[in-house]
Amino acid sequence: MKIYTLHKKQNLPITIGKAWTFLSNPKNLKTITPDYMSFDILSGADRPMYSGQIIQYIVTPVFGIKTKWVTEITHIKDNEYFVDEQRFGPYALWHHKHFIKEIKDGIEMEDIIHYKIPFGFIGQLFHPILVKPKLEEIFNYRQKKLIELFGEYK
Repeated sequence: MKIYTLHKKQNLPITIGKAWTFLSNPKNLKTITPDYMSFDILSGADRPMYSGQIIQYIVTPVFGIKTKWVTEITHIKDNEYFVDEQRFGPYALWHHKHFIKEIKDGIEMEDIIHYKIPFGFIGQLFHPILVKPKLEEIFNYRQKKLIELFGEYK
């Protein structure tokens, strides 16, 4: 059983309050997801984030295949971090930690994702040629979109 890790950091020139307001609103996930993924929230985004919140999405990650994705917000500490875990979806495991902290003239965002590919050895073969590059592409898009929205940290 191979568990992979994706680790991303980004600095933005905004207050921790502004960052938290944006990040803790599940509806904003659509804003920072590439359009080709046809990301749509089905339910669970009708209020600010809270522990135990179940959010259901439809997403089209590859080959035009629509996939239902259900996540739970398992941990949350206002203005510091939250954790979402997949309950149903394309991964055998998805555990995503989002951290924010104040730095000089802005905030640092940090994402740490632990994930496991389904289908055993066959799934592992697809990791370097499909899954990892797709995740990198999605998070690179997210970083560019956040710069568009909030400006570049200098």
